[in-house]
Amino acid sequence: MRNLVPSAIKVSTLEPAYNEQISDSASSDCVHESIVAAAFDVDRGLIFAASEDAQFGMRIWRTPVDPCEWNPPILCGSFASIDPKVLSLRVIGESAQLVLVTRSGDTVTWQLDDSGELISGPDVVGSVDSGILSVEWSPDDTLLVMITGDENLILMTSTFDVLSEAPLHTEDFGEDAPINVGWGAKETQFHGSIGRAHLKPSTQSPTQIQEDPSDDGLPRVSWRGDGAYFVVSSLARQTPQSGKERVLRVYSNEARLQSTAENVAGLEPSLSWRPSGNLIASTQKDIRVGPSDTQRTGKHGVVFFERNGLSHGGFNLRGDDRDSRIKHLAWSSDSNVLAVHIEREHGDVVQLWTTGNYHWYLKQEISASLSTHFTSITWHPEVSMRLLLTSPLQIIQHDYVWETCAGANDTGCVGVIDGQKILLTPFRTQNIPPPLSSHQLLVNTPTDASCGSLFLSQVPPHISLSQSHDLLAAVWQEGHVMMWALQTRITPGGAAMNPILIWSANLPRELCHCRQVIVSSENDDDEHRTISAAILGSDVSGNDRIVIHDFEHVILPLKSILPTRSRSISLQQKNGRLVPHDVPGHLAWQAPDGSILQVHREEESYSQICSFTEYCPFSQRVGAQLFVGLSTGGKVYIAIPNAESTSLASNVNSFTVASGFVIFTTTSHDVQFAPLESVVAILTSGQGNGMLSPNGDENKTGELASQAWQKRRVERGSRIVTAVPSTMSLVLQMPRGNLETINPRPMVMKVVKSDLDAGLWRKAFMACRKHRIDFSIIVEHNQEVFVAGIPAFVEQIEDVDYINLFLTSVGRSQLPAEVVANVCDSVRQDLEDRDLTKYINSILTAYVVKSPPDHEAGLALLLRLRDVNPSLVEEAVKYIIFLVDADRLFDTALGMYDFSLVLMVAQHAQKDPREYLPFLRELRALPKYYQHFKIDDHLKRRAKALRSLSLAGPEYFQEALDYLDTHQLHDEALAIWQGTDKYMDVLGIYGAWLFDRHEYHQAASVFVEASDARRAMISYERALQWQELFELCLKEQLDGDAITDIAYRIADELLSKKRFSESARVLLDYAKDIRQAIHSLAQGNEFAEARRIITLHAKPELVDQLLLPCALDCRAQIGDDINEMREQLCKQVARLTELRIKKVEEPDAFYNLDDPTLHNVDVMTDVSMAPTTFTRYTVAPSATSKASKRSSKTKRKMERKLGSGRKGTVDEEEYILKSVTKLVERCATTQGEIKKLLPHLLQLSKAHREEGVALQVEFDYLQSELRAAIEDIWKKPDEPTPVDSWATRMQERAKEQLVEPLQRIPRPEMSTSEWSLKLLQQKLTG
Repeated sequence: MRNLVPSAIKVSTLEPAYNEQISDSASSDCVHESIVAAAFDVDRGLIFAASEDAQFGMRIWRTPVDPCEWNPPILCGSFASIDPKVLSLRVIGESAQLVLVTRSGDTVTWQLDDSGELISGPDVVGSVDSGILSVEWSPDDTLLVMITGDENLILMTSTFDVLSEAPLHTEDFGEDAPINVGWGAKETQFHGSIGRAHLKPSTQSPTQIQEDPSDDGLPRVSWRGDGAYFVVSSLARQTPQSGKERVLRVYSNEARLQSTAENVAGLEPSLSWRPSGNLIASTQKDIRVGPSDTQRTGKHGVVFFERNGLSHGGFNLRGDDRDSRIKHLAWSSDSNVLAVHIEREHGDVVQLWTTGNYHWYLKQEISASLSTHFTSITWHPEVSMRLLLTSPLQIIQHDYVWETCAGANDTGCVGVIDGQKILLTPFRTQNIPPPLSSHQLLVNTPTDASCGSLFLSQVPPHISLSQSHDLLAAVWQEGHVMMWALQTRITPGGAAMNPILIWSANLPRELCHCRQVIVSSENDDDEHRTISAAILGSDVSGNDRIVIHDFEHVILPLKSILPTRSRSISLQQKNGRLVPHDVPGHLAWQAPDGSILQVHREEESYSQICSFTEYCPFSQRVGAQLFVGLSTGGKVYIAIPNAESTSLASNVNSFTVASGFVIFTTTSHDVQFAPLESVVAILTSGQGNGMLSPNGDENKTGELASQAWQKRRVERGSRIVTAVPSTMSLVLQMPRGNLETINPRPMVMKVVKSDLDAGLWRKAFMACRKHRIDFSIIVEHNQEVFVAGIPAFVEQIEDVDYINLFLTSVGRSQLPAEVVANVCDSVRQDLEDRDLTKYINSILTAYVVKSPPDHEAGLALLLRLRDVNPSLVEEAVKYIIFLVDADRLFDTALGMYDFSLVLMVAQHAQKDPREYLPFLRELRALPKYYQHFKIDDHLKRRAKALRSLSLAGPEYFQEALDYLDTHQLHDEALAIWQGTDKYMDVLGIYGAWLFDRHEYHQAASVFVEASDARRAMISYERALQWQELFELCLKEQLDGDAITDIAYRIADELLSKKRFSESARVLLDYAKDIRQAIHSLAQGNEFAEARRIITLHAKPELVDQLLLPCALDCRAQIGDDINEMREQLCKQVARLTELRIKKVEEPDAFYNLDDPTLHNVDVMTDVSMAPTTFTRYTVAPSATSKASKRSSKTKRKMERKLGSGRKGTVDEEEYILKSVTKLVERCATTQGEIKKLLPHLLQLSKAHREEGVALQVEFDYLQSELRAAIEDIWKKPDEPTPVDSWATRMQERAKEQLVEPLQRIPRPEMSTSEWSLKLLQQKLTG
């Protein structure tokens, strides 16, 4: 569905000085110079051409490849020869030589410098005495094939060393000759007695094939694209049985004959092997034997052969070419375009053919100017769409691009050029695969009235469809333009379109090489329209010129129209391109450097408004501000006035703008949608959010684009044909030519949201239903508007099934539960108000799908309707059973205590009566509330069952107590029986339950509330709440012995919990045991309190009996703790030092890295082995990972092991740091104990004072060592000075793989509070 359109044209004409010199010197014999061959110099960007002249011999010309340079070619060399006939001109890049081969047999070379100048004279490196008939270089310029005058085939190297020489004509088929074993031959088949006569050889002589008089008899040579084979077309030697006929022979690159093609009548000399290698192209002419021969048409056709010599189809050329001759064939370097050079009496033409879906399209027809002839055609070896033509006085270069001609979005019309036919298909109404089409518009070439001759070119080089209205325009190379009103039908019935020609004209003579037309239009009002046609061509100097025809205030419907004014604007640059647009006032022209110029129609001037980073042959103007372009390198650029151009994406092969998106396909086989709003916003804000990157960061841009925009996978190689927003469709063409229409989600959502904003609820609903979009989007788009518009929504939808579908989709969506409930209730209420009978199923659906579902309300509705309309209820029950699980609905009905409803549900659910009838009979026999209890218990509604049981009567109270205790319904029971005489019983059961759960504090409170003092005291004692316990004991007036026993038990428990002060208080207040109280305080290092009590109660003997030994015991215990901490600190500091040395010296062992000595060691064998996931971390080789098989328990165990700090693991250092931190905390705790003990050691006795001094010294040493260790461990490392590169690399790798433990474990701070006694320090210094 693409057209091959010209993007640039360059014409280099020999200077008049050369022409005059030739005319003066050769006027006597009328011999003129003629350019006959040309060659591309890819490395230097030049074109070399060779001309023939009887007087000057052969001359070499040079011109740049750049299409913007129209300078005359420069004469750079010559070679004198008696017979100046050029066969080949070639630039050999490897040796920097220009090689010329002449018909007389000479091979001439010139040496080239870097600028393309000939730095040496002509050097004849070889000569063939018999002359050369044909010559061809291999594609890589390493081999040369010559056919000599004595019909020998010579294969030479690029240095002209002969590799092979052999006769051209041979009877041998070749190395690939087929072997016939007779299977399937006529001779081996049964034919009967009559049919066997046909197997006898015919006695008639074969008809001699008439020779083609236009055949020059010269051989032709063509190479395959990879240089592995070449084919030779030559006339076979005439025999008595047959005349001369063309034969194709295929040779390898070693000149060994591979195969000989089958004989084809009328085969012509032209020959070209497709670079991709699958086809050998030649031409054939149906030659009439005589006037009476009506079977042959005399027309020309292209025939294809395979490498094995078998024919492989072909196609006929268009038009009446009986008197013409096919001079040459040439394939483009990408094998997509076949150029056919046709020589005619009134002027040569070159036709460009392409194929798609097994059909050959005639895309372009280039006519020779001034009724001259083309002398050669050549494709650029690297730029696939660059064609080089030569005429006697001109070097003509044409650049082509592929373009899709798509029209207005409301019709989706696409036009395809195929010769004199334009194939039109409106994709809004029809999707017809090529080469078929909805309509074939025949465009007959007009007659130029001024000269009375026919236009040479029969094919328009460019066509254009209006982007806003149903108009088509076509322009011809010679300057003729035509415009049609297509009248495309968008309603069902009738022809797809009915085009009428509304305008045609010949353009001014100063405009030549017309290559583009743009038609645009806008409505003035309902009955009038303004149309504009802009034609781009060149003037005689090559500068672009735009001719604009305006048709203002045209009356609708369109018929024949005439332009109201015409303008001609000359530009000072060459080979630009008009930017397609929709409104006449938006005409713009893009220069070859990417600059975009606004064309001012009224002033007939132009000014630059913005520019692309590079030239984009495919561009489009969106509105008045935004320009979108696609470069030949696959980059999409966007630009707006007063802002830099920005790369939108890379690796793009097609794009279009529709539905508010820039839609483009990529070589990654996906289609992406970039919203226009966000693109324009980013450009206007100067790329503020960084989504797009200006001028060059394409990788980042593509990555961000793929993440930010919606995309969809498509078939490999897909390209956009057109987008039809009204049908939400995007038409793609596959590489093989077939079409695929998709409905991308962004385009669908654009239409759906537009319909929702307009209140077209049914249209939006049907679009969502057709394209499988969640109906919740109808609610999400604008919830408030939807809720307000529910009456209109229901009125437009109306269909019950559609409403059910909508409610079900909303109920299953990700909307919040309250939103779903609100929507369902609102729709249900509207349906009930409209017609309860009609919408009963939809109402039930609303009850069921809301969150949470309200099944009881739905069944209650059926109960209300049961007496009014039984048949309706029966159908509704079936429907709700369809929506909800039958067993669940049965339980819901049972929970409503209505057995008739239960039976109705059970019967329509087809439940077995033996399953539910006995159970229902049993329930019917029970009292009302006990029946409800049984139903609720069956349905596991425990709280409701307990309430029903409480209403059943006092005789069921004990069962209720057992039920609440069994199912732990204590909170519900307390609420039910609060304020009754049974409340205390419930409290007792609740307290016992708490007591069994060891919640003694809560149980005690419950027992106090229940006035159960005995169990309350037990609970207080278990909870060690001794204040509340003894308060309750005194209130209950227990005797002294009981209180003493309780005091001793409580004191022992408190002592075991290390609550020494509380234990002593209980012993003093309630057991009156001073000695035991002093012992408890001494055990807890509470010597101050102990001495106070001894003094208070006048018990000095307890000092010697308890305090003195207990103080020494406490000091000994603290001394052991200090020694233990010092020993731990010493070991851990030493181990940490060892680990850090190992980390530096042996980092691979420390981090479990691979052994570097094993790098570059190949341990693989030549035995094929299946891959496994075996690594140094796995226990045994396995084909699958075991990670997914680990249980949660195993994972938790692994997490605990991860930081266990086992010796030799990477985590050991972190474990030691944590341990040192805990040691600092322990030291702070010990410091507090020492602070409390030291004053008493100072005062009790001399021995105690000495122990105090020693204790203070020991702890001071511990603090000093610990402080020094912390400073050493947590000191900041100096800037590393790498010893060698290995250590540096290991450090960097360590930083990447593991964060330093010092960064994870904060440094602990030592306590700075005062703890020592100065008196003991003085004693120490003294």
